[in-house]
Amino acid sequence: MRILFALLLLALPVPAAAFERVADRGAFLALVEGKRLTGDGVSLRVGRDGSIAGRGFGFRVTGGWSWQDGYFCRTLQSAIRDFPLNCQVVAVRGDVVRFVADRGAGDVADLRIR
Repeated sequence: MRILFALLLLALPVPAAAFERVADRGAFLALVEGKRLTGDGVSLRVGRDGSIAGRGFGFRVTGGWSWQDGYFCRTLQSAIRDFPLNCQVVAVRGDVVRFVADRGAGDVADLRIR
């Protein structure tokens, strides 16, 4: 009977680990400072000084960020498009950081921490 129960447990799907919200600037910097955030044609560095720099789809990207009321608020500029201020929910799971635009109600971008 125990063997049958153990086999049943092994056959059940294992739930994926959930993303955990990053609640403050210090925790965010502990994750990303000195590292690159990469994914889908993007490679960025987020600086302690509020800077953002890197490349997106072959173009240079610059910007700025601040932490406001539990949200990562950023602006971005590139040769093809400027992105206005957008405050985003930040969450992490393993080496993936998730940004959810419009205070958690918008588009999702998952970037790998390298």
